[in-house]
Amino acid sequence: MRHLIFALGICFVAFVIAAACYAGWMIHRGFSTRSAPGALESSLALSIRNRACPSRFRSMRNPVAVTPEVLREGMEHWADHCSPCHANNGNGETMYGRTMYPRPPDMRRKETQDMSDGELYYTIQNGVPLSGMPAFGTPGDNDLDSWKLVAFIRHLPSLSQVEEIQMEKMNPKSPEELDEEQEEENFLQGNPAPAQPPPAHHH
Repeated sequence: MRHLIFALGICFVAFVIAAACYAGWMIHRGFSTRSAPGALESSLALSIRNRACPSRFRSMRNPVAVTPEVLREGMEHWADHCSPCHANNGNGETMYGRTMYPRPPDMRRKETQDMSDGELYYTIQNGVPLSGMPAFGTPGDNDLDSWKLVAFIRHLPSLSQVEEIQMEKMNPKSPEELDEEQEEENFLQGNPAPAQPPPAHHH
């Protein structure tokens, strides 16, 4: 028994020393979301994501039948709400995704695709603590829009180039992009461009 207590004590001391060294290194390096997370942060974020889901959700299967219509609706939702951080193809390589801490995972990879339907659903509904992933949808386990997103996430590894091009038209647009589209539409329809106000002169 004494040997066990001694061994546990050694392990605890080693852990405290390692944590202190790591904290000192973090302080020396500084805190910035522009820095790529280290292996420890990435592992911790993944562990938090995996353990945050209640057991009853882990065994859930998607109640929504995966049809072309469901995938289309999931695609539209993803392109409009999820793409700014996760990208249309799910790789996370976006302006926001590159500066989040931890980075959004590549949704096409094994770590995400191996999650159960219920775990993906729970993550969408409740977000991920200590990350940039917010909670979407309505509380409960019957939000059909979130289940359709789960179906689309399953489809991401086989997303075609044609589908990506389609999604670009569904992505949120800035006011400048909307103005540019309207100008192009006016030009194609033969409508004159709105007159620009003359520049102000200072006397």
